[in-house]
This record gives sequence, structure tokens and C-alpha cells, in this order.
Amino acid sequence: MVVHQLGPVDIDRVFAALADATRRDIVTRVLQQEASVSVLARNYDMSFAAVQKHVAVLERAQLVSKHRRGREQIVRGDVGTVRAAARLLGNLEELWRSRIDRLEQVLDEPSGGDPPCPSSAPRPTPSS
Repeated sequence: MVVHQLGPVDIDRVFAALADATRRDIVTRVLQQEASVSVLARNYDMSFAAVQKHVAVLERAQLVSKHRRGREQIVRGDVGTVRAAARLLGNLEELWRSRIDRLEQVLDEPSGGDPPCPSSAPRPTPSS
């Protein structure tokens, strides 16, 4: 099994590509089953050329690959890149969970030795 490693430029391309709902839908479809660009285009209220452009963005991000079958361009999802992006998100989630755990520990610590609030200190009585 090949483990994809995403560099900073690759990461930017992947998440920029996935920022568009149509492209996310295309990736979902071709991860389930490869399809020609013309078959994909039937699913969207846009031109064939517009779908081709979406596929090109996904291909540059390495989320899909294309190969020729006769006259058709067949699009296939690249699960390796999707997994690499998921690992990155998992690492970020782990970082935030550890921060939240540390914050909870700080909040649970007893507050021994804190000076009393000035408004709760006894007031001196006036002397005559």
C-alpha cells in the first residue's frame, strides 16, 4: 500500500479543491465508482466544459485521476489522497483535543492560596 504524503502546496490544492460543493460531489461519486466526464456532467446543471474544469482542479489536487477508454475520459477517485487529507485533519483534531484536555485539568485544579477578593475583606470600623 502506498502512503501518500502531502506537502504544503499539495495540502492547499486539496482543500481548495474540496471547498467547492460540486467538486466534493464529484469526488464522492468517483470514489464509489469510476465514471466518464460525460456521465458526470449529466448530474449537474452546468455545461460539459464546466464539469471538465472541475475535474481538472480535482486532478491537479490528485483527488482523482483520468485515463482514456476509447473516446472517453474515465475519472477515478484517489483514495490515497483522501486518506492523507483525513490524516491531516485527524492530527489537527488530536492537537485540539489535547489542548481541551489540558484546559479541563487547569480548570479542575483547586485554587488554593488565591488572595481574597477586596470586596469580601472585612472593613475596618471607624474609631472616634
